[in-house]
Amino acid sequence: MAVTNSLPVRQSDQERSVTGKIRGMDQLDTKKGRCLGMAQTVRKVLIPAAGLGTRFLPATKSQPKEMLPLVDTPAIQFVVEEAVNAGLDDVLVITGRSKRSIEDHFDRSIELELALEQAKKVDDFDLVRGIADMAQVHFVRQPFAGGLGHAISFGQQHMNGEAFAVMLPDDIMVDESALLKKMIEAYETHRCSVVALKRFPPSQISMYGCAGVDGFTADGFAKITKLVEKPAVEDAPSDLAIMGRYLFTPAIFDKIAKTPPGRGGEIQITDAMSLLLGDEPILGVIFEDGRYDIGNKLDFLRATVELAIDRPDLGADFRAYLRELVGGWD
Repeated sequence: MAVTNSLPVRQSDQERSVTGKIRGMDQLDTKKGRCLGMAQTVRKVLIPAAGLGTRFLPATKSQPKEMLPLVDTPAIQFVVEEAVNAGLDDVLVITGRSKRSIEDHFDRSIELELALEQAKKVDDFDLVRGIADMAQVHFVRQPFAGGLGHAISFGQQHMNGEAFAVMLPDDIMVDESALLKKMIEAYETHRCSVVALKRFPPSQISMYGCAGVDGFTADGFAKITKLVEKPAVEDAPSDLAIMGRYLFTPAIFDKIAKTPPGRGGEIQITDAMSLLLGDEPILGVIFEDGRYDIGNKLDFLRATVELAIDRPDLGADFRAYLRELVGGWD
């Protein structure tokens, strides 16, 4: 594994006005709504991890929320494993101050490896070494919280004109990467941006970006016609909420650069996607199961319990304990 630290190189306004597009971005055929000349498959992923994690204070006062464990595995490792399982092994993590432990986690730990080797703890040695070897992981710092769109903009140089996935570490998917693979399939067939969608009742739709759709492609992908960031119930174009899995063509960077601060004074990726929708199609993959929103304390607990129950080394004993515990409440 290679762990690198670099500062983003931002294209100047002059360069953008002269070229009319992001440097390295492939030609956009707006009539057909497709980006031409991009790589046939997706191999890169961006993971925004610069948030302060205030919903989990005081635990996140001195450690990144992305490193909070589900049983014994940091949340962000689940996301990287999901990406690798879908064939995305070039990972860019957008971090901030006090997030160094994320870098350390995906780096080699020579002293620990040596101690495990000397103690002949083969399984633990393989586990620790495997984390460092699972992907090429790179890091760029976001200097201040400016919204998801702002965070994604720091990946422009690394993506180098290629399509890429964005995976929010608050969303843990336990589906053997089925959703992400389906999104990659949609991109490879239709050559446009793709987003994950999930249905929510009216009482919850205002918590998310929301997508209006008009029919489906022949292979079952939703045709998105409108995007609204956290709409009021009466303004929601549908019951389909945007979840934390995206796949973008490089045209998104130009749209982010043209997006003014929106809700909360931040650069919202939903607003940038609305601009993108004017130039190229955006498709949606609708799913139902397998998601944990671990930015929510109750879902964090649910994920911990359900993942523990499914563990071969813990499941039987933990189930027995839960039965005993719940039985004592009667």
